Amino acid sequence: MAGRLAGKVALITGGTSGIGEATVELFAAEGAKVVIVGRNEKKGAEMAAALGGAARFFRADVTKEDDIRNAVHFARDSFGRLDILFNNAGGGTKGGVDSFTAEDLDNALTLLLASVLYGIKHAVPIMKAQGWGAIINNSSVAALRTHMGGYLYSVAKAGVTQATKLAGMELGRYGISVNCISPGGIVTPIFFGGSARAAAMEDDKREATMAKLTGNLAKATPIQKAGLPKDIAAAALFLASDEGHYVNCHDLVVDAGMTAGGRTNYEQTA
Repeated sequence: MAGRLAGKVALITGGTSGIGEATVELFAAEGAKVVIVGRNEKKGAEMAAALGGAARFFRADVTKEDDIRNAVHFARDSFGRLDILFNNAGGGTKGGVDSFTAEDLDNALTLLLASVLYGIKHAVPIMKAQGWGAIINNSSVAALRTHMGGYLYSVAKAGVTQATKLAGMELGRYGISVNCISPGGIVTPIFFGGSARAAAMEDDKREATMAKLTGNLAKATPIQKAGLPKDIAAAALFLASDEGHYVNCHDLVVDAGMTAGGRTNYEQTA
């Protein structure tokens, strides 16, 4: 039986860890050709090799527009088209309301917001020519409520959510849907410094840290369960598939009910 993404080509940024890695694996399992975009060349090459002809790795820094444009063109040149773009890459930010620096602000907006805008910008001409496309942006519950993330992180993610709606209104006429996903308490290395820091930890320490994080995040949800990267990958699969194509300009919140009530401060979970 053909997979839900059979015949489609997807590009996933931040594809070598966490949510991105889980989405790469799921999309490939559902029949898509996948371009894995990230900075970890060793991990990316290993993932592509494991998936065989279904995937290729492209090293890129999403804080640079040229890298994003080149990644998009690589996907088109490698597989002949580009049907799905998952703007997933991200990371933590520094700086509070009265303490952030100009560098903090620039880093936050470049990594979390500009990378999304550039991804959309360069994917759209290809998708317009095809008459079909699905763009998915990874936002956050931090865009919706306070005490869900750092100051600049939350501001940038709110921009991602609004940009999603604006782009979807503009691009729907061309057969391109634009949606975002707002993950809740998902167990990923972002909570303790990012994938590079996690990879540098000794196995025992990394496992202990992840176990503590899992327990703390579970306490913040009504169902008493922490989310896993595969939960967000499943949401992305729906939005990327033909079944989800009538959904547009939507923020799909995947948080086990966390934002329905109660006060949560993510900075206390790690």
